[in-house]
Amino acid sequence: MKVLLVLFALFKAISAGSDGFDFVQATSVTTMQCVKNSGIAFVIPRIFTSAGTIDQTGINNVKNSHAAGIPTVDGYFFPCISSRCPSGAEQVKTALDAISSQGTNIGTIWLDIEHLAWPTNHANNREFIESMVNEAVSRNQPVGIYSNYNQWEVIVGLDYTSLSHLPLWWVEYDGEKEPVQYQAFGGWSKPRIHEWHSAERGPCGLTVESNYMP
Repeated sequence: MKVLLVLFALFKAISAGSDGFDFVQATSVTTMQCVKNSGIAFVIPRIFTSAGTIDQTGINNVKNSHAAGIPTVDGYFFPCISSRCPSGAEQVKTALDAISSQGTNIGTIWLDIEHLAWPTNHANNREFIESMVNEAVSRNQPVGIYSNYNQWEVIVGLDYTSLSHLPLWWVEYDGEKEPVQYQAFGGWSKPRIHEWHSAERGPCGLTVESNYMP
């Protein structure tokens, strides 16, 4: 019986995933310490907005999360796709420069590729996204893609698989942590992270979107 219990515990430890969330609300080190104590393993503050501006609140959240000892602190990047905004590469450069100049860092920069008035030209959209990826790579900054089947189809087309070597943060509010309903697209056989629940009251009074890393 003891052997079975040990094996069960070992299997559970190996198979257990990690809970995390993304958010935009301003926090403090104390709040993020509360978050850590609640069992959250990773957080993803927003670091750049679709208006083409640095999210200073998000960068502060990155710093506070590190100070609180959160194991993994990433950042999500919402590009400005308006013709009035700089190139994708320049936007990523601006965001990463702001982070480094403030003495902090992020694990992965997640490029938010979801339908928000993107142009209809798939080729141009692919080029724009690749320019963001290439800028991150040139700075040795880990980079990933945030999207889902429908958004990818509309923005770049389902036949576009050139970025499948990058990790995927898959958004599908299906109420299940495990990505059991994942439908392959873009060359990704499975996601790195599943955003499974939309904005809700999370730990320590924060409004968050819940994520799970299998």
